[in-house]
Amino acid sequence: MAAGVSFGDCYLLPRSSCPIPTNRHPSISFSYFTCKPKKIPTKIDATSLSLPSSQQAQQGFGFSIERKPNKDLNAQMSAVRHLTGSLMAAEGLHFAIVVARFNEIITKQLLDGAVDTFKKYSVKEEDIDVVWVPGSFEIGVVAEKLGKSRKYQAILCIGAVIRGDTSHYDAVANSAASGVLSAGLNSGVPCIFGVLTCDDMEQALNRAGGKAGNKGAEAALTAIEMASLFEHHLKF
Repeated sequence: MAAGVSFGDCYLLPRSSCPIPTNRHPSISFSYFTCKPKKIPTKIDATSLSLPSSQQAQQGFGFSIERKPNKDLNAQMSAVRHLTGSLMAAEGLHFAIVVARFNEIITKQLLDGAVDTFKKYSVKEEDIDVVWVPGSFEIGVVAEKLGKSRKYQAILCIGAVIRGDTSHYDAVANSAASGVLSAGLNSGVPCIFGVLTCDDMEQALNRAGGKAGNKGAEAALTAIEMASLFEHHLKF
């Protein structure tokens, strides 16, 4: 055996004895180690080290470290809190509904669906204020004003924008959506988007109590859940 450096029961052999290419560090002179056969342990604790048969077949030698299951993992996961609003915790909460008068044949049905849903989930009529505005474009500024008053736990915004022959539809629909979003962000009160954006009157009627359900009622459920979440979990 060529001369090498001894570390206890192992030798580091010079590179000239075991020429293994080292592309990244050509200056390294030691490439390979071997152990004295007489000192090889006969028994290894299987809980800390093991010699997998698959690796043994592929590499010929080597050890792998088995990670023991973390006994505290379940405890850590159970300690994670999940915060969510409840539809059963609406009593005592106050809501405002901002309704666009334009396309009132649609918005009135959406409003009725929302109010019925609020009452079904224990919201009292005296805890619901309805504010009418000319159209969907004006919803955002009123919703923000109501939110900043701190009188309400959520603001429900109802309107109907129906596509026409001009690009006016796109401008109003986009402005209504961004206005409701800005109202919620600026006031810190959930502002729920309940504005229909439809291609024609038939689509709108189907979503205002027709075969597609009542989107006003669905928006009211969202308002209750968000109001409950903010009031019971996110009130700092």
